[in-house]
Amino acid sequence: MAHVYTPGLKVTEKTLVRKERRLPLKGDVVVQKGQKVGGETIVARTSLPGNVTTVNVAGLLGVPAEDIKMMMSKKVNDPVKKDEPIAQSKGFFGMFKSMVKSPIDGTVESASDITGQVILREAPKPVQVAAYIDGTVSDIFPEEGVVIETEASLIQGIFGVGGETRGIIMPVAKSTDDPLTANDINETHKGKIIIGGSIVDEPALVKARTVGAKGVVVGGIEDSTLKKFLGYDIGVAITGHEKCGVSVMVTEGFGKMRMAEHTFKLINSLAGKIASMNGATQIRAGVIRPELIVPYDKKDSSKSTVYKKLEGGLVIGSLVRIIREPNFGMIGKVTSLPVELRNIETESKVRVLEVEIENGKKVFLPRANVEIIEE
Repeated sequence: MAHVYTPGLKVTEKTLVRKERRLPLKGDVVVQKGQKVGGETIVARTSLPGNVTTVNVAGLLGVPAEDIKMMMSKKVNDPVKKDEPIAQSKGFFGMFKSMVKSPIDGTVESASDITGQVILREAPKPVQVAAYIDGTVSDIFPEEGVVIETEASLIQGIFGVGGETRGIIMPVAKSTDDPLTANDINETHKGKIIIGGSIVDEPALVKARTVGAKGVVVGGIEDSTLKKFLGYDIGVAITGHEKCGVSVMVTEGFGKMRMAEHTFKLINSLAGKIASMNGATQIRAGVIRPELIVPYDKKDSSKSTVYKKLEGGLVIGSLVRIIREPNFGMIGKVTSLPVELRNIETESKVRVLEVEIENGKKVFLPRANVEIIEE
């Protein structure tokens, strides 16, 4: 029997989270398989080659290219300081010498007697990769990185900006309808991930950044707010590289949209705990969702020990979010999955489903118009 699988968000109290942490270039893995690590633990490191600067020594000295090696006062692989001489002409009778100085601190990488150019390279830039989440090293990619594994509460969002960060969860909103404003934020939110309700405005994001908050999680946001906060229109390919000072995650969508009740309750139950947050979003192939990850407290025996997975697609009772108008953003449960095709407003025949939304109303809509929410 065929299944209809609708990609969706994960909002789970307990699940198994696995994160690959890879270097951009081959380097050294500095942890062992099975080792316990914290989110700030460095698990791998390498060095990126420094920037290259080309100096036309032959042209500056006014000599043929094949003569520059005789003029060089520095050899290949020698270190150089900025404004230190790297080449000098012989002059006339020891006088009227011309000199070429290094424009950077770095190393002489090559000197060509064909082009007459000398290549200088700046010092390598160290790159370190942290674990990001508290957990255990479950796998190692030699010279490349590791996999960190942990049991955790996982909340994914619809959209976000800003990269990886870590902070203590601190709810501000009393209900899912409460907007997050600048008046709600103060110095006590330094190092915290602030949890709002329905929407956040630009002054609140600026205030959060000013006080040193690590992140903001709300139900919705206006695209105009993002533009004002970032200073430019956001791209549609991938986010997460913005230098905005505070990461932002939206759980429901654009506009004033109250956070789903089950999402709000789960996040609030995690108040005071350290969370790993990433605003990176990609909506094309290879979807990346913004996320909030809180390691599972094994002392809390009230939580289920069974991991729930989306294996069978849509079923009766599946929790879904409607992603098309007129009920865009509403949450409900699937109450019926008719087998027969039905006509819709576009006069096309499609598979539909019946959803009971939060106000008790039941609606029929195409199955492509919903996404599953994993509880």
